Amino acid sequence: MNWYQLDVENVERKLHVAANRGLNEKQVEKRRKQYGANELEAQRKTSKWLIFLKQFQDFMVLVLLAATLVAGLLGEYIDAIAIMIIVLVNGCIGYFQEQKAEKSLEKLKELSAPMANVLRNQKWSKIPSKQVVVGDVVRVASGDRIPADIRIVQSSSLETEESALTGESLPVMKHATAIRKDKLDAQDQVNMGFMGTLVTRGSGVGIVVGTGMDTVMGQIASLMVNTKKVMTPLERKLSELGKILIIVALFLTALVVVLGVMQGHPVYSMFLAGVSLAVAAIPEGLPAIVTVALSLGVQRMIRKKAIVRKLSAVETLGCASVICSDKTGTMTENQMTVKELYLNGKQLYVTGDGYDIRGDFFLTKAKLDKNFPNLETMLLYGMLCNQASIIVKKGKHYIDGDPTDGALLVVARKMGLTVSTAESYRIIKELPFDSDRKRMSVVIEDSNQRRFLITKGAPDVLLPRSMYHMDEDGRQLLREENKQQIEQAISDMAEKALRTLAIAVKPLSKHDDLESAVLEKELTFIGLYGMIDPPRKEVKSAIEECRNAGIKTVMITGDHVKTAKAIADNLQVLPENGRVLEGQQLNEMSTDELEEMIDDTYVFARVTPEHKLRIVHAFQERGHVVAMTGDGVNDAPAIKASNIGISMGLSGTDVTKEASSLILMDDNFATIKSAIQEGRNIYENIRKFIRYLLASNVGEILVMLFAMLLSLPLPLVPVQILWVNLVTDGLPAMALGLDKAEGDVMKKRPRSLSEGVFSRGLGYKIISRGILIGIVTLLAFMLTYQDNPNNLIYAQTIAFTTLVMAQLIHVFDCRSEHSIFSRNPFENMYLVLAVISSMLLLLIVIYWQPLQPIFHTTALSVRDWMFVSVFSALPTVLFGFSKK
Repeated sequence: MNWYQLDVENVERKLHVAANRGLNEKQVEKRRKQYGANELEAQRKTSKWLIFLKQFQDFMVLVLLAATLVAGLLGEYIDAIAIMIIVLVNGCIGYFQEQKAEKSLEKLKELSAPMANVLRNQKWSKIPSKQVVVGDVVRVASGDRIPADIRIVQSSSLETEESALTGESLPVMKHATAIRKDKLDAQDQVNMGFMGTLVTRGSGVGIVVGTGMDTVMGQIASLMVNTKKVMTPLERKLSELGKILIIVALFLTALVVVLGVMQGHPVYSMFLAGVSLAVAAIPEGLPAIVTVALSLGVQRMIRKKAIVRKLSAVETLGCASVICSDKTGTMTENQMTVKELYLNGKQLYVTGDGYDIRGDFFLTKAKLDKNFPNLETMLLYGMLCNQASIIVKKGKHYIDGDPTDGALLVVARKMGLTVSTAESYRIIKELPFDSDRKRMSVVIEDSNQRRFLITKGAPDVLLPRSMYHMDEDGRQLLREENKQQIEQAISDMAEKALRTLAIAVKPLSKHDDLESAVLEKELTFIGLYGMIDPPRKEVKSAIEECRNAGIKTVMITGDHVKTAKAIADNLQVLPENGRVLEGQQLNEMSTDELEEMIDDTYVFARVTPEHKLRIVHAFQERGHVVAMTGDGVNDAPAIKASNIGISMGLSGTDVTKEASSLILMDDNFATIKSAIQEGRNIYENIRKFIRYLLASNVGEILVMLFAMLLSLPLPLVPVQILWVNLVTDGLPAMALGLDKAEGDVMKKRPRSLSEGVFSRGLGYKIISRGILIGIVTLLAFMLTYQDNPNNLIYAQTIAFTTLVMAQLIHVFDCRSEHSIFSRNPFENMYLVLAVISSMLLLLIVIYWQPLQPIFHTTALSVRDWMFVSVFSALPTVLFGFSKK
């Protein structure tokens, strides 16, 4: 179907939809079944069987399986079956870990998916783009990604960037008129919007004519090849570390085998022991556990209203030293309320808070009504030059659209102006607001067919464009003294932390060129709105916590410098000697000058999104790791350039969300603080289980190596070594990844990006604890064997039990950088349950008779357990009071 050739009425008729009503629920359900979800077919997923088999492709596991086959052929059936079962269980654990990570990442994709603004049952609502169906009426505005292929039915200066489809980076102007030509390429169908393309300017409404693989983007997607999963920097570091550890472990294992054979142990027995030791000692699952730990941490972040789009951001969060945050909506409530008006050269006051439509107008103490000169006109113009709407839910008023526009609607309602008041005015043309123009204009025609332009925007933009002003006697020439009075009113409002917005008008004739560059000049200045967006209650304490954590908070706003300074003082962002910079000053500064001043600057006022990029680069040049927030399309370059790009989940555009690595679901600064805290904790938890796993592995290798050097029998048999690996490495290590943050995690300086995994004494802790675990295990074995030289199985059971118990006690020591006694062990119930599970499994192989011959164990007495307890506790007790 060539939808571009059809008139809007024909499109509506063919798709059984009206552009002013949208689809109903029954139609939506039917079409969803007919066309499926509005998403491109993902790359084919690896089958679950292949994922399961992948767990056994490690070289050492394959060698072990070959060795068990040899054991079976030699008649050692019990050992062969036991080892096969352990390898199988280990494979299952690896499989479930990988599945958990995949599901977590899939959830993230769903949460960070783009949203679409659709009209259904005559109500506009935001839904995930994949729920859009053919026939849906969608609304798009600057910064949105078009959710499906649409036939445009309304266009207001709508432009889209279609380089993803055509390779052409210049924006395409869109209209709603049918095109009669045949066989047009996508780039020439200028009344169509295509899935995945970006709205760069204006706004529009369209009817969905194609979804999912039936879109132009879908045709391209079907030709695309699969992409490889990108590892995070930490995963890459640990993968490289794993390779080094494999070489070290193989060398030590080979040494154990050679020494054992030289001492007369059977070659087969030592080979099997050596391979088992290598499998147990090599932390091949470390990158996988890191992925699981990262994804579990990400799930916790989601509960704290932060969606992580890139796992690498979790690592970088702990390094953040500067947060550059937007003021509006992030540090403040984003519920603009008009508190003052400047009109006819006088200061008027408005009562009422938030979006409550009840309120009154006062001139000093005198209450005003609509008869006050120009008051009703000013409020009406603010209502007409507006893109927001008021929604009532359960008796409460909410704003759908920009909060500033919302504030103008609410203040108009306080004077009794309603939607029906505006219905006698028709909008002929709209010049949408953007951050460069800093203004919005509409051309209006009233019931008498008189035309006029209404412009609202930043006072410093509108005042130079004004030639006249309104007072009680009507339109007057704008003189220098009038400008000074207006500027003084702006300054007075700004000192009270009020944001100012000017409104102006210009009469037009039907012959005026609406595309003219001078359309928004020679305006008549009407007045000023003074509005406040109160700071969020929780932000002040969050800024204080960040300061204690060595993180500098910088406030960035487009507001007047006095308004910005008042809010910054209120939130205690600005220290005594802190500097405030304006956009104009930034324009006049060289890059070197900005870098020189950046460390002393805490507030940037009257800045554009382009300035943000310079601010990010300046901080980075000074060695800072920068987190930058943003919501508009123009914020995307700065967000992408920053170390941690943060977009707004409520007010952010799809483009900004795609450029970011973190999305704030509640647009709240305090959520950034929580995300940084969680990021720091995730990194610390990863260090904890690296410490635990490697210390345990060092202990396992050394107990065998020392025994060979001392010409002793094998303290552990192969099946015991594999069982230790299964029982002590899996569950406790995962539980460490769920540990809560230590109390001082937000009192430390940010971590350096170049910091190694073994920094801050971690390497020393791993080696010292590992050596001690190996020594106590060997001592327990030697003492028992000396007393019972004819009962090797008994001595091996003592060594086996001591090794497992030493590791299970050591896991609690790994929870703190300080000492085991600095934390309550019951804070992490997952770890307590994991240790109890491991102990139960240990008791089963010691006391259950059918398993004793398989695991070469024998029952232990109470006296034996006291002996084991003393030795296994020694490594932790000896280092328990040490911070090293």
